[in-house]
Amino acid sequence: MVAMAHGLQIRPMLMEDWCAVAEIFAAGIATRNATFETAVPQFEEWDRSHRPDLRAVAMLAGHVVGWIAASPVSDRCCFGGVVEDSIYVAPGAIGRGVGRALLERFAAAADACGIWTIQAGIFPENRASMALHASCGFRLVGTRERLGQLDGTWRDVALLERRGPDPS
Repeated sequence: MVAMAHGLQIRPMLMEDWCAVAEIFAAGIATRNATFETAVPQFEEWDRSHRPDLRAVAMLAGHVVGWIAASPVSDRCCFGGVVEDSIYVAPGAIGRGVGRALLERFAAAADACGIWTIQAGIFPENRASMALHASCGFRLVGTRERLGQLDGTWRDVALLERRGPDPS
């Protein structure tokens, strides 16, 4: 069990947080085990593809040390209650309960706004993210083999999901 960092606060993400969020995102991109992205997008592009009501940052000693956000999986109304999470923790805050606090708060917020499925696409090599999601109630649905290339190498992506309460 990971001890939560003393003084950790989770709050909604603000536009003013973007510089810190982008820096943490860039650190994740640099690992080559977090995303197919190779560069942090401009805020406007990122903003268009993420739900404004399901974004949060983790604050520790006045600094953003992690973030989470949701992207719709489809614009078809039948999938309106399905989102994909993106979660990143600053390198210096890894192992301090930041990811778990963000993901637990995110899941509760998703349940409250009628989301029935949160899914996550994770490189299987990203053992920390796989373990985090499993510890927060996600189950492995399967592995999508050779889903895409990163730096000229085919990568598999594990598909995990967390089902929320029955919306009916």
